[in-house]
Amino acid sequence: MNILANDGISPSGLDALKNAGHTVYTDFIEGNQLETYINENAIDGVLVRSATQVRQVLMDACPTLKFVGRGGVGMDNIDVAYGRSKGLTVFNTPAASSQSVAELVMGHIFSLSRSLHASNRTMPVEGSENFKSLKKAYGKGTELRGKTLGIIGFGRIGRSLASYALGCGMKVVANDIYATDGNVDLEIGDISFSIECPLVSMDEILRSSDVVSLHIPAQPDGSAVIGKEQLDQMKPGALLINAARGGVIDEDALVAALNSGHLGGAALDVFVGEPSPRADVLSHPGLSLTPHTGAATGEAQDRIGLELASQIAELEKTRA
Repeated sequence: MNILANDGISPSGLDALKNAGHTVYTDFIEGNQLETYINENAIDGVLVRSATQVRQVLMDACPTLKFVGRGGVGMDNIDVAYGRSKGLTVFNTPAASSQSVAELVMGHIFSLSRSLHASNRTMPVEGSENFKSLKKAYGKGTELRGKTLGIIGFGRIGRSLASYALGCGMKVVANDIYATDGNVDLEIGDISFSIECPLVSMDEILRSSDVVSLHIPAQPDGSAVIGKEQLDQMKPGALLINAARGGVIDEDALVAALNSGHLGGAALDVFVGEPSPRADVLSHPGLSLTPHTGAATGEAQDRIGLELASQIAELEKTRA
């Protein structure tokens, strides 16, 4: 088959597809040129990450398309239901990046707890002249052991995050409208065991957690899940992390909660208006920031590429 990996694919995934006899195109094609490129090259399938959108208009205009694969979890950049109604196979790689996203979230939690995000901004500029004052300013850190992490969205990423937090001695509570249990699998050396984390209401998470981390999809209507009302429910000084989707948090309400001192800090890996986030968000001293790199590890990209290749192989079997 002819496959366009429009947002790139790992070398291992590319090799797997080529070894299976597929022709793989890896040039990035701008959205307004995709229709022409797909039709001129008789593309059978498109593989995307978050940068490329595959909407109804494109699906209708490209009769050779048989499948759309999303390297990652969220598929809000693809008209999934419409594609499937047309007979396209639409799939993602939900298990491949869970660990990488969870580790990034833990990095943000550590950063906010010890003011690493702020220290890394000011030390290069003021460190040589104001060392003592900076030491005093950033010398009020918080340990994670014994603190409560509330996870909203307890799928693969949420449970992976829970395993790291439990390893740090944190208490974990979770909320997920689809979850039937709070089971988290842990491995320490050669020992494997499970811990049951309490499933509670979102209101309870907001009221009781020292750190809240979001792992939920964007809402169909684009509305925020965490706005002023929810932020007001959070404990004074609590931390809020969003490595899910931009827009899940009302950024105006977030900035206000940081400015008032109600929140102790927040971390964003995703933003409204990507790839051009708001300047006041990017410059806010209370925010720890990364440019949507939750799944951006070599290991995760290898798993994503291989999982895409595996699902395409299964697709071929069903269509044979």
